[in-house]
Amino acid sequence: MAAALRAHPELIRFPRVCRQRIAQLHLRAAALTPDLQTDFTHGLRILYDSSVIPAIVLAAGKSVRMGRTKATLPLDGDTFLSRIVRTFAAAGIDDVVVVVGHDADAIVASFAQADAVVGRARFVDNPQYEQGQLSSLLTGLQVIDRPGVVAVLMTLVDVPLVSAGTVRAVVDRYRQTHAAIVRPVRGEQHGHPVLIDRKLFDAIRRADPASGAKPIIR
Repeated sequence: MAAALRAHPELIRFPRVCRQRIAQLHLRAAALTPDLQTDFTHGLRILYDSSVIPAIVLAAGKSVRMGRTKATLPLDGDTFLSRIVRTFAAAGIDDVVVVVGHDADAIVASFAQADAVVGRARFVDNPQYEQGQLSSLLTGLQVIDRPGVVAVLMTLVDVPLVSAGTVRAVVDRYRQTHAAIVRPVRGEQHGHPVLIDRKLFDAIRRADPASGAKPIIR
């Protein structure tokens, strides 16, 4: 275990404790990474095995039209956020990063009550969340972009009713085709999660904040 671990400096601590911008990385990803070692001088870092596909959940917005934080909305014993994390876990996605910003404390506290999924997600703060979804996607990419990551799944916190079967189908199609973008469709409608191959990560980083990642995906 020669490689030292490093965490993004704004990773939030375990959901069951109060929010702090101090790296204290949840290590469920250890199942993916036999090469794991803590170096308290240099922080933490995740080294993935090859061909890993993590997920990013964008949950930083103000939910102005809804009038309350979407991530904490109840859904059959879950919240929107806990249902999404539970679905990713059921689909075999072991590393889920939730990007928060507005009302982050309430989101983390609400998630901490979902015992079955606590420990299955790690949270990262986006202090520039008011700049739009692209800023949150970039925050998530900064956390998950490590050697061994071949693509990322991205979804919005207000799309909680996606099935694990849909997630698996998106991943399976990517494994078969290695397409730059894979997304579920029904007729002419498209949905989530969107899978983005790492070959597009730099293009997303260069994207115009005014238009976001949509032109790249389209």
